Amino acid sequence: MSKVGKYQEQDLMSDLICENYAMLLVLSRFGISLGFGYKTIQEVCRDSNVDTRTFLAVVNLLINENRQAETEGISIPALLTYLRDSHNYFLNFRLPSIRQQLIEATKAENNDISMLIIRYFDEYAEEVKKHMMYEEEKVFPYIEQIMAGGKSKYDINIFSRQHDNIDQKLSELKNIIIKYFPVKNTNTLNSVLFDIFSCSHDLASHNDVEDYLLVPSIRKKIDAEKRTDEKQELSDREKEILVCVVKGMTNKAIADALFLSVNTVITHRRNISSKLQIHSTAGLTIYAILNKLVELSDLE
Repeated sequence: MSKVGKYQEQDLMSDLICENYAMLLVLSRFGISLGFGYKTIQEVCRDSNVDTRTFLAVVNLLINENRQAETEGISIPALLTYLRDSHNYFLNFRLPSIRQQLIEATKAENNDISMLIIRYFDEYAEEVKKHMMYEEEKVFPYIEQIMAGGKSKYDINIFSRQHDNIDQKLSELKNIIIKYFPVKNTNTLNSVLFDIFSCSHDLASHNDVEDYLLVPSIRKKIDAEKRTDEKQELSDREKEILVCVVKGMTNKAIADALFLSVNTVITHRRNISSKLQIHSTAGLTIYAILNKLVELSDLE
């Protein structure tokens, strides 16, 4: 029976797995091996060099289906490792395995229909591959660039809009087999159907991790950097005062020229130095020239 509520660091990893066997897949994607005895989740994660908060965020999202998942403190690199391993699992193990099972389950039946079912599955697998390769080649490098402090023309909102549910075609395949494909070897076909249902659920969970953990975490980082940039940008009034300062004007002269009080000028100068982290007149002069607030000829 699954635990009611969220799993925490001090809970036993063995309890988590015994109560939620589907989390075995989460373990493997984080690179955590079995054989952890009576260690807590925190201890197992530490031994495996896995960020505990990120592991718990994924686990609690998938178990509780909480669409308001907690993203505070999540390690985005750890999340990318998890997602990349998921891609490898689907493309190089799970989908090829299901394809082989489908061939075995349908080979004794109508050959034409069997071939059409396999072709239908291949088209679905190609869609999954295309979707995941887009993430590997476009989305993940963009995220890593953002994490490194770089800028990119790519917009994470594009990923959100294009992140359609790739499970639809698999659902159609399930319906076709269940409703319209009678077979004699029901045990074999039922087994592969069970795996298809399981794979469908696993893919939906994979999408949830991206939609409710990865994307919100990146948006939060981008918004935080945007607010920082806005705080560091000088206002028009501050630019006016900066120009006066680099021209050698005193606080009183600046106040008279801009119809301000001397105290207001002093406050603005403090804010300018705080935003730019530049306190000398020489440094402010260089900044003003580089940002085209003044020409060198204006200072001669």
